[in-house]
Amino acid sequence: MTTISEKITNRFGFVVNRKANKIEIKKAVESLYGVKVELVNTMVYRGKTKSRNTKSGVITGKTSAVKKAIVTLAAGETIDFYSNI
Repeated sequence: MTTISEKITNRFGFVVNRKANKIEIKKAVESLYGVKVELVNTMVYRGKTKSRNTKSGVITGKTSAVKKAIVTLAAGETIDFYSNI
C-alpha cells in the first residue's frame, strides 16, 4: 500500500509483518529503496469479525490482523514506485 497526496509528499505507507519493529522497518526501507528515513510510525489493526447469510445459515469468520507503517523520508528524498513498470 502506498499513500501519495499533496499534503504528504515525503510519506509512504507500507503493510509490514506484525512482528517487525520500527528499527527493522527503517533498515528495510533504506536498503530496498536507497533513501534516508527520518521517522517511522506504526499502527496495528485488529481483525474484524464478518458474517454472511447463506442457505445453510449464518457463517461467521474473521479477517486477519494487519500492521501498517507510515515512513517519513528526509527532505528531498522520494521513492519512485512507477519507474520500472
